[in-house]
Amino acid sequence: MIKRLFFICLLSCSMGTALAQTDVLKAAQRTNDYFMGRYSDPAQPTFVKRMRESNLWTRAVYYEGLMALYAIDPQQRYLDYAERWCNHHGWQARGGIKANNADNQCCQQTYIELHQLTGKGSLELTRQNLEAQMATGRYDYWTWIDAIQMAMPVYIKMYAVSHDQRYIDYAMQSYRWTRNECGGGCFNSREGLWWRDKDYVAPYQEKDGRNCYWSRGNGWVYAALVRCMDVLSPSSKAYKELRKDFLLMSKALLQCQHDDGFWHASLISDAVYPTPEMTGTALFLYGMSWGIRHGLLKAKTYRPACDKAWQALQSCLHKDGFLGWNQGTGKDPSAGQPVTYSSVPDFEDYGTGCYLLGLTEYFKLLKK
Repeated sequence: MIKRLFFICLLSCSMGTALAQTDVLKAAQRTNDYFMGRYSDPAQPTFVKRMRESNLWTRAVYYEGLMALYAIDPQQRYLDYAERWCNHHGWQARGGIKANNADNQCCQQTYIELHQLTGKGSLELTRQNLEAQMATGRYDYWTWIDAIQMAMPVYIKMYAVSHDQRYIDYAMQSYRWTRNECGGGCFNSREGLWWRDKDYVAPYQEKDGRNCYWSRGNGWVYAALVRCMDVLSPSSKAYKELRKDFLLMSKALLQCQHDDGFWHASLISDAVYPTPEMTGTALFLYGMSWGIRHGLLKAKTYRPACDKAWQALQSCLHKDGFLGWNQGTGKDPSAGQPVTYSSVPDFEDYGTGCYLLGLTEYFKLLKK
């Protein structure tokens, strides 16, 4: 009788997990189908006030999410969509070989991933782009923390292809410059959170007198740490260095989550910006789910935060796949306000990418 009850309980838990996974996957598919339907031609330029090539950073983040979705839902149409985009842009950075702005290099993350997966395309122009930047001998290009997500994983992923240690060395020196020197250091290790750039480093304060920690900005760094550690050997010096910051951030971010599962645009100034925000929430779910799966974070402590974040993100999804509570582009909590369930951000592609990253990693956590 006891064995039978145990079996029934085990079966019930298994079925519950499967149903939860199905819900997560359906949500990811719905918002992705909405996006691919709106932008059926991946080569078409983006128009927000002016025309921009579709390999800009906002679209590049979407493709990070699409490749993550393919890992749990291997539909050929996802690869075909990404390949058309890569081919149209010649598998090179926005602006070509001489591009050194991280926003213009972000697209190369997907070039590398797709090439590794399918063998298609060439990484030669990506290699030349990184080599040209390294040849300058400068490490001070990443003057805003978003750049860590846009560019650092490109270098680390190129290392994974070439096994050339120089790519890791350059990425880590650039990371340290942003962390420790830019504006006196953009990472406040005492609080475990990042100032967006030199203009927001203390004594700059929000209207309530607190430090200004932008949710999505911290989300970019958190995601970058994951995307780099996922490639690096856990025994490497670089991995251990990034892991230390990842753990500091995780502890701090856990304290900033609200009871409804959301993080707000300003991580600690709740009274200034009291509404939910989707993109930062999705990126924190991405990082925490990955951290639990890889044994860096204790499930007992962080799994409840992930479960609440999933419920919050589920509430962002409209029936047609549009995502609410999506803060528009900018550089601080005030950008794109007021953020609401129905407000339309200036760009929506990066928001979809963040959402897909968060949900796909949570899907893997449920499967663990």
